[in-house]
Amino acid sequence: MPKVPGTTPFDGEQAQKGYALNKMCFSFNSAENRAEFQKDEEAYMRKYGLNEQQAAAIRARNVLQLIAAGGNAYYLAKFAGIFGLDMQDIGAQQTGMSKEQFRAKLVAAGK
Repeated sequence: MPKVPGTTPFDGEQAQKGYALNKMCFSFNSAENRAEFQKDEEAYMRKYGLNEQQAAAIRARNVLQLIAAGGNAYYLAKFAGIFGLDMQDIGAQQTGMSKEQFRAKLVAAGK
C-alpha cells in the first residue's frame, strides 16, 4: 500500500496492533459498558488488555494517538461519542484545527 504523508493506513499490521483497543471501543455499543467505562476507566482498560500507548491515548482523548496505537476510526467514534464528540470533533483533531475552522472548511468545500 502506498504511503500517504500524514496518514496512518489501517492495514493488517494496524488491525493486529489495535485489536484490544478496537474491541474495547466496540463494546461501547452497549450503554451498560459505556457506564462501566465512565465509572472506572482504568479498570475498564485493564479488562480489555490495552497497552500503555493505547491507555495513554485514551486518557488524553487524543484521536491521532489512538489511530497511531492501532485504532480504527469507526470504533473510535464509539469512544468519542461517550464524551459528546462527533466526527467533526475528530476531523478537527486530525487536521490540527478548531472544530469551527474544520466546519468552515467543510462548508467551503461543499460550495
